[in-house]
Amino acid sequence: MGLILNLETATNVCSVAVARDGKVLALREEKEGRNHARILTTFIAQCIEEAGVTLQNLDAVAVSKGPGSYTGLRIGVATAKGLCYALNKPLIGVNTLQSLATCYILTHPEMPPNTLLCPMIDARRMEVYTALFHPDGSFHTETAAVILTPESYHNILNRQNIAFFGDGMFKMKELAGDVSQAAFDFETLPSASGMVPLSEKSYSLNQFESTAYFEPYYLKDFFHPGQPSGTAPRQ
Repeated sequence: MGLILNLETATNVCSVAVARDGKVLALREEKEGRNHARILTTFIAQCIEEAGVTLQNLDAVAVSKGPGSYTGLRIGVATAKGLCYALNKPLIGVNTLQSLATCYILTHPEMPPNTLLCPMIDARRMEVYTALFHPDGSFHTETAAVILTPESYHNILNRQNIAFFGDGMFKMKELAGDVSQAAFDFETLPSASGMVPLSEKSYSLNQFESTAYFEPYYLKDFFHPGQPSGTAPRQ
């Protein structure tokens, strides 16, 4: 079992957790604003101190790999890779949506049966990054960028419950209307605490990323205003 530093910077939330054997020892997070570059290293230092360990004691560093904010992902991944290089520790990548689904599972132990989990991350306009998960946290559908319409998910909602959460959920709530099978949770947001069970599992299975070649999972290209269509900024 491992001592793992978990970094979540894929959205407006900046969150850091130190966990041992899948149990959180220290957690720091700010849920509003995009201050990741300013506060991430401070949160790391605070969590390391509160956990009573050193960076050298770590067995691995885990980072939320996306999808999510282009800038936030780059900050988190750059920090995680820098630590792994400096400390000679393995790197673990965690799908942001699966981590968000885990946050929901941890805070809703008695969810209704026959429920699918639908974390949503705002991707601007009426688009969200999303996937469907089973109550055990396994994927029901793959991660995708979805443009929401009034008909979105209606076929599924006709036969089972869906729990929507995350900062993209508000768009779905406006479109869904009064559907009894749809539940909307306003509290569940990305957190490094949701990464902990996933990073611990990856560590136990020796499922590590290549520190040299690992890149965030952007899901779609990032475009600067005025940038010609079909081109992406230099990495």
